[in-house]
Amino acid sequence: MKIMAVDYGDARTGLAVCDKTEMLASPVGVIREYNIGKTLQKVADAAKECGAQLIIVGHPLNMNGTAGERAKKCEDFAKNLSELVEVPVRLWDERSTTVTAHQYLNDTDTRGKKRKAVVDAVAATVILESYLNYRKNHPGEE
Repeated sequence: MKIMAVDYGDARTGLAVCDKTEMLASPVGVIREYNIGKTLQKVADAAKECGAQLIIVGHPLNMNGTAGERAKKCEDFAKNLSELVEVPVRLWDERSTTVTAHQYLNDTDTRGKKRKAVVDAVAATVILESYLNYRKNHPGEE
């Protein structure tokens, strides 16, 4: 199944997709937009264009599992996105994914403007990899 992951942000929203076999998650880009309505439409268009059958939206819970202001924004984003697309939209715990994305970029010595341009897409890829690992290790569960 083709799955798209979204790392929603107020200014930059990262996107990643996997192949039909759910083996390889790849970053597909960053939407640079401050208007939530335009961001929602661009994400919906990207999902349709890549043939996504499921959309995973990163859910940045606090380390103790509670939902703060950012998590609530992502919940609203996912709810609004589900009204624009014909595929399921699910939230997925994304705690520490941005930290992991920065570690990957450190390992590849990606710095400056180039780093800022890709970190959100890399974070979306980390979210998607986490979800794919869960699916692989928990078949039939959702």
